Amino acid sequence: MDPFMQAAIDQAIRGRSEGGIPIGSVIVRNGEIIGRGRNKRIQEDNPILHGEMDCLLQAGRQRSYRDTTIYSTLMPCYMCAGTIVQFKIPRVIVGESKSFVGARDFMEAHGVQVVDLDLDVCKKMMQEFIDSYPDIWYEDIADL
Repeated sequence: MDPFMQAAIDQAIRGRSEGGIPIGSVIVRNGEIIGRGRNKRIQEDNPILHGEMDCLLQAGRQRSYRDTTIYSTLMPCYMCAGTIVQFKIPRVIVGESKSFVGARDFMEAHGVQVVDLDLDVCKKMMQEFIDSYPDIWYEDIADL
C-alpha cells in the first residue's frame, strides 16, 4: 500500500471513529505530508468541511500548490474539485470512485491528472457507512 494513501485511509478511519463520514485526505510535497484531513461535516457541523477541504485547511497557507499531490480515499466532489483546480494542484490520487463518481471529468478537463486506485479497502469502508447511515451519506452528497 502506498504510504500516502494509507495515511489518507488512517484519516478516514479516525473520522469514522469520531462519528463522521469515513473519507480521508493528505496533501504531499516532495515526499512529505504537509496536511492531513478528514470529512468533519458531522463532527464540526460544517457543511463544507469535506476531507480534501480539511486537508487543505490543515496544510495552511501555501505560496503554491503546483508541486503537490492530493490523496483522497474517495473521488472528490465538485466543491473539492473546484478548490483543487483553483489552487492548481496537478495530481489527485483516489482510493475509489465506485461509491461516488464525483468530479473526475471536471478535474481532467482542467488539466488535473486523476489516478483511481480502485482499492477494496476504500470501497468496503464507504459501503459499510452508506449501508448503516444512508441519510447522512445522501445529505453529504446533496442527494436527498
